[in-house]
Amino acid sequence: MTGRGVTARVDAFLFDAGGVLVLPDPTVLGPTLVPYGGSTDLEAHRRAHYAGMATKSEQGAEEKDWRAYDRTYVQAVGVADGDADEAALVLGRTRSPWLWRYPVASSVEALRALHDRGVPIGVVSNAAGQIEAVLRRMHVCQLGEGDGVPMRCIVDSHVVGVAKPDPHVFDSALEILGLLPERIAYIGDSVTMDIGGARAAGLLPVLIDPFDDHAGADFERVKDLGELLAWI
Repeated sequence: MTGRGVTARVDAFLFDAGGVLVLPDPTVLGPTLVPYGGSTDLEAHRRAHYAGMATKSEQGAEEKDWRAYDRTYVQAVGVADGDADEAALVLGRTRSPWLWRYPVASSVEALRALHDRGVPIGVVSNAAGQIEAVLRRMHVCQLGEGDGVPMRCIVDSHVVGVAKPDPHVFDSALEILGLLPERIAYIGDSVTMDIGGARAAGLLPVLIDPFDDHAGADFERVKDLGELLAWI
């Protein structure tokens, strides 16, 4: 069974970072796009991210190809077609790995609730060697105790040398959790990278889909991480 409102019983959760726990910082990207007619509204930028990821997934773009995402993003925040090409170029040059740092508040709340219930949780992310420090600095999560939610593991693809959708990016996390892959849900925002990678690793793939961009998809979807509390 698939889709929202359908629960699956699992023993642990692994999360992508970008689009699930943090977003590209709209307090930086918003003012950057103002000269092209873009809005600085935070909700508009949240919507733009998921619209961009839906386009990226629809086109089957590889991890490093963000051109379709960038154009969809700038149009979603109000950039007119005549300025979209240059605005998308500027967005792509501005959005560095270190800008994936704006916490998704509802996700942090859900992480805390899962931790408080004793559910094993961790992060597996395609990144550039920065994600563990970024999540810690933004008080989202960290290994062990700290200002954020304690994680069992935080796996950065740059550090382990393999990236989604290659299933081996999950190897160290699975070893740490010590559970059957099919009893672990992996939540991401990319059909190509996250759903594909999780399936290849034998995990239960789940897409975070706040705006119902993937209605009718053949995989589990949640509007926000709070829905996962019913899965344990």
